[in-house]
Amino acid sequence: MRVLLDTHALLWWLTNDPSLSTKARRFIQEPHNTVLVSAASAWEIAIKVRLGKLRSAEELVGDFSVRMDREGFEELPISADDAIRAGLLPAHHSDPFDRMLIAQAQTGSIPIVTNERAFDVYGVRRLW
Repeated sequence: MRVLLDTHALLWWLTNDPSLSTKARRFIQEPHNTVLVSAASAWEIAIKVRLGKLRSAEELVGDFSVRMDREGFEELPISADDAIRAGLLPAHHSDPFDRMLIAQAQTGSIPIVTNERAFDVYGVRRLW
């Protein structure tokens, strides 16, 4: 199964943060699952590092692709269709990065590993 990590799930995985649920951790560790990380997450992390809101991720920004490869995660690019879908989503949730993840999950019928219940209204499968 393919699964898409929300940004907080990615960061919690990389730092072994106990905030990541046991169930989510199992989905990520499952060798038969393909773990996807959206370019939107890289963008979000870089912006937060630049703003000084996520100093702990400065090293990650410097070698994002290498780190994703090391973890065995696949990068999910953003297409024009993803951008249009995200832009047209109903305004139940205003975070542009989350809206992109929702659009990508909808397009690819990919479950999202996230604790954000706001995703539920968009009809995506949420794993937590």
